[in-house]
Amino acid sequence: MKIFVFGSGAWGTALAMLLCENGHDVTLWSHDPEKAAAMVRSRKNPALPGVALPEALAVTSDPAGAEEAQIVLFASPSNVLRSTAETAAAHIRPGTVLVSATKGIEAGTDLRMSQIIRQTIGKRCPVVALSGPSHAEEVSRQMATGCVAACEDPAAAETVQQAFMNEMFRVYVNEDVVGVELCGAVKNVVALGCGIMDGLVLGDNARALFMTRAMAEIARLCQRAGGRRTTCLGLAGMGDLIVTCLSDHSRNRRAGLLIGRGATVAIALREVGAVVEGYYAAASIKSMADKLDVELPICRSVYGILYEEKDPEDVFRGLMKREKTSEFGAVWDRD
Repeated sequence: MKIFVFGSGAWGTALAMLLCENGHDVTLWSHDPEKAAAMVRSRKNPALPGVALPEALAVTSDPAGAEEAQIVLFASPSNVLRSTAETAAAHIRPGTVLVSATKGIEAGTDLRMSQIIRQTIGKRCPVVALSGPSHAEEVSRQMATGCVAACEDPAAAETVQQAFMNEMFRVYVNEDVVGVELCGAVKNVVALGCGIMDGLVLGDNARALFMTRAMAEIARLCQRAGGRRTTCLGLAGMGDLIVTCLSDHSRNRRAGLLIGRGATVAIALREVGAVVEGYYAAASIKSMADKLDVELPICRSVYGILYEEKDPEDVFRGLMKREKTSEFGAVWDRD
């Protein structure tokens, strides 16, 4: 199968390597011709140190190669996905299976990544959201990983499952695109908050409290937006939340650690040296919560730290002082 991958960062490269190992004819696209040429020469991507690119993997800066692909994968950062999709649009044939491996919500529109792709390329192609607990560093080294392929069209989801799955990369299908994508976006905000808590040395108990109550918020948002609560308990929800909040690979957690230790938000984002998706998602999630009138105290608190210069210690004390409530409310109890 011919597969074209837009986005030559760590995640796009790791997925391209996986697909190449699965025997597909894979081309990896970079927007930067110099970067593409350097990767061809060195057979390396600086974003994945110590990992060699398969000899069979083609690398290009020409989007025209997407014209022959049966699957086109988008793995660009959320803040440039729209421009990447616009570049790709003229080269995608009707019926091509499109895959979004980007997690986030677009600033200003509050659109999910699959919605951006559909809006930009049109309704002539099925769009599958690929998400789950999957650090690029581990996928590129063929370490055991599980993900979810979500699409309203079961056949398209199964096509992606078949293309990506092997002995070390397990893929499950799901029809809840809304829930899968919202879980993937909100968990980045929560991971930033967890990093801040760790930087403040608030302890393991506080981290467990924060993550568990954040999952209740994710469920509320998913249901209000039209997703399913059960998705929050799967790989795209709880699975991704665990790995992003606890792993040293997580850019969101690393940025939070710096903020918790006293760095300004601007310095923390610069020190991480790559896109911190949770920073952008925090503003979009707050906007969505306002529009949908859904209670998200944890996400709003992280937003306050990132965008309103609120003191992290005061923010977490404020969360502990909230009004008494029951643990399991209507969100989890409703069918």
